[in-house]
Amino acid sequence: MGRILAIHEYPLKEGVEEVEFERAIRQAEQRGLLKLPGLIEHHFLKGVKGERSGCYAALFVFESREAWERLWGRPERPLGKQNYPANWQVWENEVLAPFLSRDPDTIAYTDYEQL
Repeated sequence: MGRILAIHEYPLKEGVEEVEFERAIRQAEQRGLLKLPGLIEHHFLKGVKGERSGCYAALFVFESREAWERLWGRPERPLGKQNYPANWQVWENEVLAPFLSRDPDTIAYTDYEQL
């Protein structure tokens, strides 16, 4: 099985200062909130052209499907939010939630397996 690449879309609430959101995600990185077993890299993105121009997203790269499933469960049997790693719960509840227009656990996302 190949690596998993997860794309998470971050719709900001109306009136959110982008500079504040960007500062919050950098501070979360410094705090180690995105250090997860099997997560080998991550990137925060802002659309510059196309349908999502000006919108934020993240790309998370997991070393393997097995590593990804240990964190989130199998696609047909995902783990509940209460079973997420503690630092990911902080990431969602304390960092993302104040900025997003919807609950961080209900954002649009797609996880892809690398061919």
